[in-house]
Amino acid sequence: MKITPLCLAMATLFSTGGAQAASDAKLLARFEKLAAELEAVKAELKAVKAQVAAQPTNPPTASQPVAQATAAQGSVAAPRVSSAAPPVLPSPETSLATREAYSAPLSAPANPTSFFGYGEINYNRPFRNQSQTQIDVRRVVLGVSHQASERTRIVTELEFEHAVTSADDSGEAAIEQVYVEHRLNDNIGLKGGLFLIPLGFLNLKHEPLTYYGVERNFVETAIIPSTWREVGLSAFGVSDAGLRWDVGVTSGFDLNKWDRTSTEGQESPLGAIHQEGQFARSNNMSAYAALSWRGTPGLDVGAGVFSGKAAHKLKDPSTANAGQYASGARVTLWDAHARWTPGNWDLAALYARGTITDTSELNVQLAGGTLVPKTFFGWYTQAAYRIWEHGEYQLSPFARYEVFNTASGFAAPAWVGASPLQDEKVLTTGANLKVGENVVLKADVQRFQVDRSRDRLNLGIGYQF
Repeated sequence: MKITPLCLAMATLFSTGGAQAASDAKLLARFEKLAAELEAVKAELKAVKAQVAAQPTNPPTASQPVAQATAAQGSVAAPRVSSAAPPVLPSPETSLATREAYSAPLSAPANPTSFFGYGEINYNRPFRNQSQTQIDVRRVVLGVSHQASERTRIVTELEFEHAVTSADDSGEAAIEQVYVEHRLNDNIGLKGGLFLIPLGFLNLKHEPLTYYGVERNFVETAIIPSTWREVGLSAFGVSDAGLRWDVGVTSGFDLNKWDRTSTEGQESPLGAIHQEGQFARSNNMSAYAALSWRGTPGLDVGAGVFSGKAAHKLKDPSTANAGQYASGARVTLWDAHARWTPGNWDLAALYARGTITDTSELNVQLAGGTLVPKTFFGWYTQAAYRIWEHGEYQLSPFARYEVFNTASGFAAPAWVGASPLQDEKVLTTGANLKVGENVVLKADVQRFQVDRSRDRLNLGIGYQF
């Protein structure tokens, strides 16, 4: 304990021996000295108060460490604050439109331009025809997001598939998204351009760390086309109760693209006629609406629907002539899905169903080739469990069972010979090993009930940033 002059004086004053020995003159001198010291302390306090009053009223920013703000007050230097930029709007992969939290406040970021991306390299080994074993740089996606203002964001994504793109190679280079997003406030936003349609889980969240298995599931590739995007306008928002909504008017499908000589329409009916923003026929526009509720932590329940005419009044002998033989054809696709993540569990289920109407006369023209289905559907259930975690490693075994049919019904005269396909059933079992937040190693085995030649072992590595 520090002994001040005041303490010494008080001890001397009340000490019997000291009081008797001290003279009045000495006591007076001591009190005068104490008074001078008190005046000096008062002066210092006054100076400190003046300095504090002169400081800005705004709190210290990231570029002005707290230590600098408190040094003038004579306090101990505070811990250094990170110089990271203030919060900005979420990236395209974590924005409200992709069903993620939309809590970042409106602000003008210090670093308005950011980059993001993901990639996958996959190994597939069929059990019955091992000569078809292959390794493929499945895709590499690069994106840039620019915060033009505190309310407006510009996003562009470029996708490259199968490593090499040229006139003689099967690779592909495409614009996956390019849009402008404007927020009216913290809860409501508008978007215009080429963007992903919010149906299901995978179409919005398809980075390799966001799903289980080496390959994307069949229901959300064959029934709901994977990375399905359209050009249009949308409005989206979130309520305090956890309800997210997204509505829009966009381009749609073009039934005139149907190729009777190709099996593409049988593999994915809508994948064969989507337009991807490339000279998209727009005489007929489409509309969509999607809802998702996250009012309970760990639970996501949602549904969506997309519908629009697909003939565009086109009458061209070089096409499928949908404009002439199926002028009223309408494509409708809807889904319902749920995901629950209690503790280490990750449980999910999804159902999707599509229809293409007014195709009977068109299928007569396509007789002998691949016909346009009237109905198609698919569903799956999936369970994963985080069984082991150590440091940056997380191991999650999973199992997924899915049923899908890309042509469960046809509209055509009996003589055309349109026979519905069998429901394909696939069991996928495997595991994801996360290495930190940005890298995943995957392995799984897939067993098919109808086409057993497709049974295979899959290995993969994926990343995102």
